Amino acid sequence: MSIEILINVTPQETRSAMVEDGVLQELYVERGNHLGIVGNIYKGKVNRVLPGMQAAFVDIGLERSAFLHASDVLQLRDSVGGAEDIECSFKEEPISELISTGDELLVQVVKDPLGSKGARLTMQVSIPSRYLVFLPAISCRGISRRIEEEDERERLYKIIDEFAGIGGYGGFIVRTAGDGVPVESLQHEAELLYKIWESIKERAPQAKSRTLLHKDLPLEQRIIRDQLKESVERVRIDSRIAYEQGQKFASQFTPEFSSRVEYYQGECPIFDLYSVEDEIQRALQRSVPLKSGGYLIIDQTEAMTTIDVNTGSFVGHSNLEETTFKTNLEATKAIARQLRLRNLGGIIILDLIDMDDRQHREQVIRSLEKALEQDHARTHISTLSELGLIEMTRKRTRESIEHILCETCPTCDGRGYIKTAETVCYEIFREIIRESRQYEDSKEFLVLASQEITDLLLDEESANLAGLEEFINKPVRLQPESMYPLRQFDVVPVS
Repeated sequence: MSIEILINVTPQETRSAMVEDGVLQELYVERGNHLGIVGNIYKGKVNRVLPGMQAAFVDIGLERSAFLHASDVLQLRDSVGGAEDIECSFKEEPISELISTGDELLVQVVKDPLGSKGARLTMQVSIPSRYLVFLPAISCRGISRRIEEEDERERLYKIIDEFAGIGGYGGFIVRTAGDGVPVESLQHEAELLYKIWESIKERAPQAKSRTLLHKDLPLEQRIIRDQLKESVERVRIDSRIAYEQGQKFASQFTPEFSSRVEYYQGECPIFDLYSVEDEIQRALQRSVPLKSGGYLIIDQTEAMTTIDVNTGSFVGHSNLEETTFKTNLEATKAIARQLRLRNLGGIIILDLIDMDDRQHREQVIRSLEKALEQDHARTHISTLSELGLIEMTRKRTRESIEHILCETCPTCDGRGYIKTAETVCYEIFREIIRESRQYEDSKEFLVLASQEITDLLLDEESANLAGLEEFINKPVRLQPESMYPLRQFDVVPVS
């Protein structure tokens, strides 16, 4: 598998595309006026404590107050874990006994603001580097699940056990990139993380509330830190300044891969390579075609994302069950790619085509699990339900590509459909009757509506309009308004 990372940098935005065998798999977009804040550490002030929700709202200087749940406030006990997303045991206490309105807290953003929701916070600060994640407030240790060899896991456990002697507190998690890394490199990173945390602690007491104490790296450097590994052939950056900064960063933190960071000077825009720009446009479409002739329909709502699988023009060669099975198998790979590419998260419902054969259903589940192994985000898949639905979750920290690149349609308000012109005409008729009873002394009624509506009232609905004028015994005058959308109208009584 050939993997390249293309980074396009402009003054307005930075975009990163991961391409596998010439096909776009992941896309990250960060704009100057809408920077992601996941990983940032703030000194916040508690605005309101909600005992009924076991949560609090904290002001960290953003447009909306951020959300802090009790589980992210609680004092944790020491524990040992075996995963990168380690969970430590804690003693449950009511949030009202832990924090109060007006308290100043050191908090970290774990989820960007999404839609109408504010950012999600935690007091369990973590500071990531290339190979390690430092947990200043938690004396626990963990190893990424993707490091499977027992001897290597034992070696890493012994190494991070010794790190407690460097600063005397905190815990570490070894990331997947730490597999096989020499102890000297791990120790160097541990010392650097301790220094970063000490710097934050020194500035925190004097800082005012709503102050940003620590900012995560810019997108291009985060990509080098988190995604530049043995399987990545090269990282190409089309900005000389960003390239020099990235090269310097890579030389310091990933020297073994620093030669793979390259400056792209081609005449062709970097995102025109491998047709990345075209793939981005397709990623915004509702329908995703499959090679067999089937297709996916992806609908993203605030509550969940639904993905419907259809056979389309694929009719197969043997029987219905085999056709359905092959379509579902192909769909699992396409679904896994779309989740990564569109950065879809939260609850996801997959509506597969019904299969009668139990073995076929199990094979489809295994195919989906295998396809999701390359996903950097944590996923969880439930079993296939009796209705043929797969419920799954994917960890969401940043907004989806659709939410970053698009906005709600002002015509339909995001519903995906609008009232027909005929429906609007009949609403106008009802409004005229309502107004005629309220304003009995009026001489006539003036209807302000779009050109399409007035044309329909004068043509196909002219007989109904004439009947209405006879019913209320008053004339109705029409006035087209070019600025009115289809569903907008006003009925004005004229004395």
